[in-house]
Amino acid sequence: MTIRVLLADDQALLRGTFRLLIDSCEDMEVVGEAADGQEAVELTRAQQPDVVLMDIRMPGTDGLAATAAICEDPDLAGTRVLVLTMFETEEYVAQALRVGASGFLGKYVTTDALLSGIRTVAAGEALLSPGATQALITRFLTAPASGTPLAPVERLGDLTPREQEVTVLAAQGKSNDEIAEELVLSVLTVRTHVQRALTKLGARDRAQLVVIAYQSGLVRPESSGF
Repeated sequence: MTIRVLLADDQALLRGTFRLLIDSCEDMEVVGEAADGQEAVELTRAQQPDVVLMDIRMPGTDGLAATAAICEDPDLAGTRVLVLTMFETEEYVAQALRVGASGFLGKYVTTDALLSGIRTVAAGEALLSPGATQALITRFLTAPASGTPLAPVERLGDLTPREQEVTVLAAQGKSNDEIAEELVLSVLTVRTHVQRALTKLGARDRAQLVVIAYQSGLVRPESSGF
């Protein structure tokens, strides 16, 4: 199955470079290019891509506002946003995750990491780039300025003890394979628990599950192991 990608960046040269890389892969294709956030939203609605590779800093409507518009649109529930930024540690990253981005990468990322990141996000997984300081991200997510939580704290009571346990480990950055090994479960069982937690908490994807876990206090930065 081909992963359909939309590129949103105000630098034409960078868009061209990304297009060459992505179109060189048998399992991906670029279906459109946008030079600003408003164009990115319009093209996303028209093309219905699997993944939008979104720059944060663009003229006019920036990538943050565009990400929010895309993730709030019920007709675009199948589209994931992968944010690109020059500065992985700035608050923009945490803001992007809060409004629905599935992850982020630095613009200096390697070719393999970029392509792998697109595949990861297309598969519904969260992506926090290897170079990120996750403790800083969680500090932003748990700060008073974080805004309204994505899910009421009361919803945590809808999770079974095992679903809570799996959610905590997912929020700590562990993969399904790592969670399965730690809890002595099958990977399929872990996936089922994650999916049920997503449904009960009203989370769009795994990235929002991470945000909810921190915002609700289910996981705290000092106990996350980062």
